[in-house]
Amino acid sequence: MKVTQISTFIENRPGRLHAACAALADRGVNIHTLSLADTAEFGILRFVLADPAAGKAALEAAGYLAKETEVVAVEVPDDAGGLADILAKADAAGLNIEYMYAFSMAAGRRAVVIIRFTDPDRAVEALSQQGVNVVAPVELLSR
Repeated sequence: MKVTQISTFIENRPGRLHAACAALADRGVNIHTLSLADTAEFGILRFVLADPAAGKAALEAAGYLAKETEVVAVEVPDDAGGLADILAKADAAGLNIEYMYAFSMAAGRRAVVIIRFTDPDRAVEALSQQGVNVVAPVELLSR
């Protein structure tokens, strides 16, 4: 139950973020969540999209290099300690996290954290065995 994420590099200058998002909008690709990490000269833009293949094609048609990556979406209680509990379970399983970002599904009730694990298959198995709700792509995109 992994989720496909699309990543691309964008120049760190006015209008580039808009251009990438407009490329998706022009092809009717809905963005469910995104993360932007920047440096002085460029940024890494990561998307979870309603249609990853169409999104990748749209970005490539607009001149971006786009890459698919497997990430894991986990449901987290949206309260103090919810994320710490999930991270404790990941630590107990010896899972390595490269990066993560989150969004709230219903404020004060639940959130979803998108996590890039070094070994996503092992992460899905280990977290599921510990009772963590690993969100399937269909479930994630229908919320």
